[in-house]
Amino acid sequence: MSSAPREVVARVPGSKSIMARALLIAALAEGTTRLVAPLAAADTVAFANGLDSLGFPVTREPEVWTVTGDPAGPPTTEAAVWCNDSGTAARFVPALAALGRGRYVIDGSAQMRARPMAPLLTALRGLGVRVDAAPGESLPWVVHGAQIDGGTIEVDASLSSQYLSALCLSAPAMRNGLRVQARNPVSAPYVHLTLAMMRQFGVESSWEDSTITIPPGTYRAQEYRIEPDASTASYFFAAAAVTGNTVTVPGLGRKSRQGDLRFATEVLPTMGCRVDVDDTSVTVTGPAQLRSPGTVAMRDISDTMMTLAAIAPFADAPTRITDVANCRVKESDRIDAITTALTACGVSTRTGPDWLEIDPGTPTGALVQTRSDHRIAMSMSVTGLRTPGIEFDEPSCVDKTFPQFHEEFAALARGWDMPLDPGRRRA
Repeated sequence: MSSAPREVVARVPGSKSIMARALLIAALAEGTTRLVAPLAAADTVAFANGLDSLGFPVTREPEVWTVTGDPAGPPTTEAAVWCNDSGTAARFVPALAALGRGRYVIDGSAQMRARPMAPLLTALRGLGVRVDAAPGESLPWVVHGAQIDGGTIEVDASLSSQYLSALCLSAPAMRNGLRVQARNPVSAPYVHLTLAMMRQFGVESSWEDSTITIPPGTYRAQEYRIEPDASTASYFFAAAAVTGNTVTVPGLGRKSRQGDLRFATEVLPTMGCRVDVDDTSVTVTGPAQLRSPGTVAMRDISDTMMTLAAIAPFADAPTRITDVANCRVKESDRIDAITTALTACGVSTRTGPDWLEIDPGTPTGALVQTRSDHRIAMSMSVTGLRTPGIEFDEPSCVDKTFPQFHEEFAALARGWDMPLDPGRRRA
């Protein structure tokens, strides 16, 4: 721990969630959209390549990605889209392809093929779209595009909010728009983010009780800046929390609609952190001794569950995280993955179907099995700030959303006079 807080400014890359939504909206917009400060990572590259395959030209330059849209839907009549590990692409692209006039194959990695897709498949078929799916309703899919009338459908959103967002984003191009009855939605802030971005591009919507209503319409192309990723920022905020130092992330602020910013604004203050939020930045200063937040329900911000779990051993009492059943069907079974990683480091944990509990303790170095999950590597890197000897079996898994993560995290540590060699983080 540092004797006095040292302040470091952390440069966090663009939001994956915002980038994916902006790409799909730009594809259906009238004209050419410029996405400024884009996130260039494996997930967003897969998404952009998918748009190219569907006939939406995407020009990628370091500071700006340009997308030429077509409000009528995909211009091509046949395409193969490889989503790699991207759940966002795998859920968003089929709804976009369904608007086309042809045959579109949607596939992804073995990891992506294992993730749940059935609620989206049921919804698309309910709209009259023919979709041929692999056994178990998983990828690969063959989507036979046709003009969609729209209407009213019900969607089970208890496993992922991406099913809702996919349908909402494509709804303006449907003949009659869409009314979506959302059942038991998880990660609701992501759906609110979707609707807010749609409004920014000229399409209004309403969400009353459990029904989202979107009229037919056309997105307006524009220049749009991608703000930093709040989920990724959580690792830097947690780093300050666990070391008693100060970090500022510019580009995020009180007007951000990213739900995962609540990790900083709601969870960390209960652990003794000072959090300052203005219009253009968020600053977190850690305490001398981290307090336990007690029991935290993280249904709406479940992507930061692992971040909290990673710093929980340094708190003064057990930490219990609840209502995160959907974390078992992400890139990995994240409840099992993070508790297995902590157990390997000598930390006592307990789990249930939708919860986990972490005891205070002094972690020791170990080889962490990332399970090809970027968030496990990033979270356990925070633990590694106070635990020499933590290494990863697959450090490159961070390429999914932040290829430069290890280098940036090492720079953060050096700014606090806590040298951390990114090379030693590789087994």
